[in-house]
Amino acid sequence: MSQTQSNAYIIEIQDRAAGIITRDERGFRFFSSERLFDSLEGRQFRSAREAERAARAVLSERRGRASSQLFPN
Repeated sequence: MSQTQSNAYIIEIQDRAAGIITRDERGFRFFSSERLFDSLEGRQFRSAREAERAARAVLSERRGRASSQLFPN
């Protein structure tokens, strides 16, 4: 019996659909589903986990910037 792996995954970060990744011969390619994650559009990742970490980093960076604007030093 062989297991088939999916060729596409949805990346969700804190109930937000960041994008979809699709498997190709070089790994996974990211397609943004929300403007916030457009900086990842078209990027290639070695694994689904790596793509998820990158999306989390984008959200974290965005929240950090928003926080520093609200509470400047």
